[in-house]
Amino acid sequence: MGRENQTWMSEFILLGLSRFWDTQLSLFVLFLVMYLVTMLGNFLILLLIRLDSRLHTPMYFFLSALSFVDICYTNSTVPQMLVHFLSARKSIPFHSCVLQLFISLAMGSSEFFLLGAMAYDRYVAVCHPLHYTVIMHGGLCLGLAAGCLGAGFMNSVMQTIIIFRLPLCRHVINHFACEMLAVLRLTCVDISFNKVMVAISGFLVIMLPCFLVLFSYGQIVAAILHIRSAQGRCKAFETCASHLTVVSMCFGTAIFTYLRPTAGSSAEQEKMVALFYAVVTPMLNSLIYSLRNKEVMSALRRLLGKFSEKR
Repeated sequence: MGRENQTWMSEFILLGLSRFWDTQLSLFVLFLVMYLVTMLGNFLILLLIRLDSRLHTPMYFFLSALSFVDICYTNSTVPQMLVHFLSARKSIPFHSCVLQLFISLAMGSSEFFLLGAMAYDRYVAVCHPLHYTVIMHGGLCLGLAAGCLGAGFMNSVMQTIIIFRLPLCRHVINHFACEMLAVLRLTCVDISFNKVMVAISGFLVIMLPCFLVLFSYGQIVAAILHIRSAQGRCKAFETCASHLTVVSMCFGTAIFTYLRPTAGSSAEQEKMVALFYAVVTPMLNSLIYSLRNKEVMSALRRLLGKFSEKR
């Protein structure tokens, strides 16, 4: 039954964010600017880390991986959303919907694991500074990054297969993208098992990295409090401030979306939270790690200085 419905349902219709043309034009301009800022900021971070040898450290290795994930995640949903703002018929082919859900879920899951790995990196840097280079060697960093991406893709494969094996009775998605909870609403069978899987997935993907972050920062705070000089405490905190800000945004929005009781949620609320997570958070990540990071800004000034000398 499920396969027959999926074969017949060749495309889905996305309701998007608004039915009014003027509102859609305004949203198009707003999100286009945010999309360009996101792309520019994250590509700039990747370029600076690649070209400046001073940034060839474990911290910036994980930051480059985070920027790559943000670029992929944003491109999985935002370009289509921008096109749909200018389209009368907001349709997406079935296989494109599957691919979109798979990529966005994989990148979103990988980001949480990466934030956990970055928290561990900060823990080692602050609590074991003399052994930092020995502990956070290249092999470990590469293994952690690969493990984060691998875990994210495994979670996405499992969830995508389970969701799209269900019989779908409707083809209108009340969302701006093929999002997991929105697609589940299209089914015409009991989805209790899927709700359990979403809860388990949410715990593994969101809460486990969150516990690692909390543990790491608990140790970091304890270590900072033992530093006698105020200047030393301030310097130690500055190395973690950007990451802590990004962690608060990412984990906060995800916990609000996926781990709250379903009875208290609505499609419109989920769209707003998903919009913040898909568009706003990747943009803020790049701004926080660039404008608020002295080493990245110094690398940018050095790069601009080289270009000026060549002219």
